Amino acid sequence: MRKFTIALLAAAGFVPAYAQTPAPAPAQAAAESPFTVTEVMIPMRDGAKLHTVITAPRNATGPLPVLFSRTPYGVRTDAPPTVPRSWAALAKDGYIFVNQSMRGRFKSDGVFTLSTAVGQGATDEATDAYDSIDWLVKNVPGNSGKVGMWGISYPGFTAAVALARPHPALKAVSPQAAWTDYWLNDDLHRYGALRLSYATDWLYLLQKNKENAEFSYDEKDAYDWFLKQGPVENIDKQHFRGAVPMFTSLLEHPNHDAFYKRQDWSKSLGRTTVPTLNVTGYWDQEDPWGSWRIHETQQRNDPDNLAVMVAGPWSHGYWSRFQGTNLGRIDYGVNSTGQFLEEVQAPFFAYWLHGRGAKPDYELKSFQSGSWTWKSYPRWPIAAAQRDLYLRADGTLGFERGGEGCRSYVSDPADPVPYRPRPISTGFGPEWQWWEAEDQRYLSGRKDVLSWVGAPLTEDLTVTGQVLGRLLASTSGTDSDFVVKLIDVFPDGYKGADGADLGGYQLPVAMEIRRGKFLTSGERPQALRPNRVVTWDVPLRERDHVFKRGHRLMVQVQSSWFPVIDRNPQTFVPNIARARPEQFVKATQRVCAGSKVVLPLVK
Repeated sequence: MRKFTIALLAAAGFVPAYAQTPAPAPAQAAAESPFTVTEVMIPMRDGAKLHTVITAPRNATGPLPVLFSRTPYGVRTDAPPTVPRSWAALAKDGYIFVNQSMRGRFKSDGVFTLSTAVGQGATDEATDAYDSIDWLVKNVPGNSGKVGMWGISYPGFTAAVALARPHPALKAVSPQAAWTDYWLNDDLHRYGALRLSYATDWLYLLQKNKENAEFSYDEKDAYDWFLKQGPVENIDKQHFRGAVPMFTSLLEHPNHDAFYKRQDWSKSLGRTTVPTLNVTGYWDQEDPWGSWRIHETQQRNDPDNLAVMVAGPWSHGYWSRFQGTNLGRIDYGVNSTGQFLEEVQAPFFAYWLHGRGAKPDYELKSFQSGSWTWKSYPRWPIAAAQRDLYLRADGTLGFERGGEGCRSYVSDPADPVPYRPRPISTGFGPEWQWWEAEDQRYLSGRKDVLSWVGAPLTEDLTVTGQVLGRLLASTSGTDSDFVVKLIDVFPDGYKGADGADLGGYQLPVAMEIRRGKFLTSGERPQALRPNRVVTWDVPLRERDHVFKRGHRLMVQVQSSWFPVIDRNPQTFVPNIARARPEQFVKATQRVCAGSKVVLPLVK
């Protein structure tokens, strides 16, 4: 197996962008770098020592706060030859940057388990953060006694979980693309539907050994490889052979049981006492849900208004780029990511760690897609009119229900709908970053994808808030999935800021899946009654998007999303990962009048 390079991980949004820079020779770095680098092993309360790299400005003139990040992906030990672009705005204010490998990863002692639980043992990620901060403020020369934590993805989680047991020196935290519940959403599941290809790659990366391991496929198209495996348990039996413990645990726990519930660290959050900047992307293909839920939890007990939120039209970690003006193929001509780094993130830390500038005066700062402008919302969610966009029986969309009737298609687990155009590259290939913004016209020839299209808009339509798909649907099977997509169809002749022809582009604004067996309970799944129409709610999360005049709204519905989501056999079984081949059957799906997407509209 090949080890993942830092550059590949950076491209996938796992590590800071500066890590893509090739490491200079040590002598050259020492002569030219504006930083000094010190490696230490910080002791935890149980005696384990964690490998930590302290990168301090060479010519600091006074005590500086610490910006601390904890990661499972490895840390660089060389001094950057120049100030990394992703640090540039922060470096102007002055910080000691500290990066640490988590317990059981790379040079750090212990065992890495992927556990996110808090308070269920002598040590956890919250205690490791506490012990590390305690050591840093007592031992790092030239520190001011104030610490901030930040990070994206897993480092975002490690920043967030420090809030559960905050050290007194922790004065500001920015969890970015963090998560709270492995079963409900984000990396490993979507409401109980297994994120198959991602779970395979990500868990192997983290648990095959202490460093970053890349799983080797014998197919160029991931669609073909996963289809040939049959039931998901075959991946563990034939390839992992128990060497990836978390993957095995997913197979053993198909329901939302105690295994997942005890991992929800956010239940340990009390009164919000540490200023927090949660960050997420509306098109985050990995962790789009957790940051909203963390902020929501903090807001319930935040009398001093310390928790704020930032979101934009970004994929996973894209906001860490110094220059970012595109949503996939759509160039909107505004450097939203550079503006975030310089005008949002840096001022947040400057205020809370240096005492300079002003306290954030927003609850949510959003770079709104469609209008491609920044919006500041003093309170979130904002007041919006809930309007029902109906999926009519004649294939049109409208704010009036229309006539009665159903539309149908046949879903075949042997021929699942691909989640992006084939061939689908294996691992974290270049297409992975923007697949949620992929032009959906690649599905136009499939008979198992239904589309509803509205008339060209005569005025702008602004959607700001939580979007919900609510189908009245049935299946001839005893289990099924439904995927709902809300799409912005660009008019003919539309040009991007770079001049690219985007006429007819079908941009997914919101997409999600819901598994039938879990409609009434995640803990106690139930078989569906064949051909019975039931309400099928599909949460489409928070959005802030303007459908421009002349554009069309489209809604698509399908019953598979492969291999990013495992195949539903469409026969009720207690554990889909262990379904027998003969239990995978075709099913006739119906979507009936009264189905709708609930839109929060703002004038």
